[in-house]
Amino acid sequence: MSTAVHKAAELLATAAATGTPCSPVRDLFADGDIDAAYDVQRLTTERLVTSGHRLVGRKIGLTSPAVQRQLGVDQPDFGALFDTMAVAHDGVVPAGRLLQPKVEAEVALVLGADLTGGDCTPADVRAATATVSPALEIVDSRIAGWDITIVDTVADNASSGLFVLGDSLPLGDVEPADVGMQLYRGAELVSQGTGRDCLGDPLNAAAWLASTLARRGEPLRAGDVVLTGALGPMVPVVPGDVFTAVISGLGSVRVSFALESDAS
Repeated sequence: MSTAVHKAAELLATAAATGTPCSPVRDLFADGDIDAAYDVQRLTTERLVTSGHRLVGRKIGLTSPAVQRQLGVDQPDFGALFDTMAVAHDGVVPAGRLLQPKVEAEVALVLGADLTGGDCTPADVRAATATVSPALEIVDSRIAGWDITIVDTVADNASSGLFVLGDSLPLGDVEPADVGMQLYRGAELVSQGTGRDCLGDPLNAAAWLASTLARRGEPLRAGDVVLTGALGPMVPVVPGDVFTAVISGLGSVRVSFALESDAS
């Protein structure tokens, strides 16, 4: 990997370790070099695995056409999920755990079989899925002020932070494209959408991910968690917030954020 890839990975790792966001890393690469950005992400993933973190799945980002247009891309992106990123349903995120968190509601899949083909279809995803759950993704950015392009977010593990899964159901009990989502901060409705706001169907997003990873030699495996992408706009977090997502047919999932005074 190039010197620029290593430098970008170091900048992002230092930001995460110190809690101080860094400048955008895009200037280290040629304009729009997404392949280099994924090299940064892969290097970071390898380092985390070596240090004892366990890879438990993947997340999909940029599933909204509006966000794709904003960043000048025509496809989603993906990031890695680690065991240390999981928060229990109705759990509390400690103060200072993240730098610049925002919350979005999603449909999560847990696979019961491998997806190894480079031309995976939604039907293949459906057949391989063991369970489906309502989920909250708590996105974060190591880039100061969320000043990101596609290169920055891909390098920064697709702006991953934490994730929360609600109770699981068999996929046959719900049609992901047909769900409706409401996200509440306390009693206030702050975001809403449907399954069709995620590339037309969360299973479409998962099929894109499975195909992309298989072609890269990193296929999805049985047991992997797949966060399929936001069903509505993401919402900034203030310490003390409590977020609840209600997804029709799936149920609800909740997370709280500790007040700054709760930090140890």
